[in-house]
Amino acid sequence: MLQSVEDYLSGSRANALAALDIGLNRHVTIWENNNDRVSYDNTQGHAFSLYLKGGDGTRRLDQGAIAGYPGAVCVFPEGHRSNWEIVSALQFVHIYLPDCELRAAFSHIHDRDARLLDLEEMTFSTNTILARPLMMAAQAALENAPLLADQALSELISGLQSSPVRLTGGLTPYVLRQIDEWINAELAAPIRLFDLAKLADLSEFHFHRMFQASRGVSPHQWVTMLRIERARSLLGQTSIADVASACGFSSQSHLSRFFKRYTGLTPAVYAQKIRAS
Repeated sequence: MLQSVEDYLSGSRANALAALDIGLNRHVTIWENNNDRVSYDNTQGHAFSLYLKGGDGTRRLDQGAIAGYPGAVCVFPEGHRSNWEIVSALQFVHIYLPDCELRAAFSHIHDRDARLLDLEEMTFSTNTILARPLMMAAQAALENAPLLADQALSELISGLQSSPVRLTGGLTPYVLRQIDEWINAELAAPIRLFDLAKLADLSEFHFHRMFQASRGVSPHQWVTMLRIERARSLLGQTSIADVASACGFSSQSHLSRFFKRYTGLTPAVYAQKIRAS
């Protein structure tokens, strides 16, 4: 069974100082470690790292024993392999993201095909574009502030680069925008695969395959993501039952179940945090 970077660290001497669940198997964790060896082998999901304290005693052995430093950024793409030795105390923050969730968010934020995400391995880089949101994520974990974590994640993904690769298959940007416009106009109503496939003039089977290639997630997951995004914008302004109705959920409990899965919070708690911010 494949393990994530988080799983490997959980089985090492590393100690989690703070952790925050932000839904959809996305996590922020602040770790401390000392006198340890850690090896990653074909990791599942992606991890982004920022050294907060120490690091000069942390060496990556499979790259000539190069050493870290406070402020160093590392990126561990899915499938990553590396070997590490830690001989002095350090603290670092990690953001963990499943591949499909990262690609869907990249596609949504950049308005580009999910396959254009260009996530390269990074070891001990002085990268301010990624360091700032990672520091923000550390603050969110320490303060148990999921809204701040959402902001950090959005900024992090905004800073990721696109690949210049030539794509084959999938849906064109024009069709994807048409589909998004239609979904956003119809969010309060039931949305069927047939309706979406008709917009692209494809069979339901071929549309599903091509949509998932372009967005990184299934049409159902994409529509649910847009429903949750709409619910976030409405919570705190009207009742949860009204939000559920406006976003296409059959009931308040239906909204609550999906909202907790996608954000790590119930709608009621999210609305309280919005009012307090």
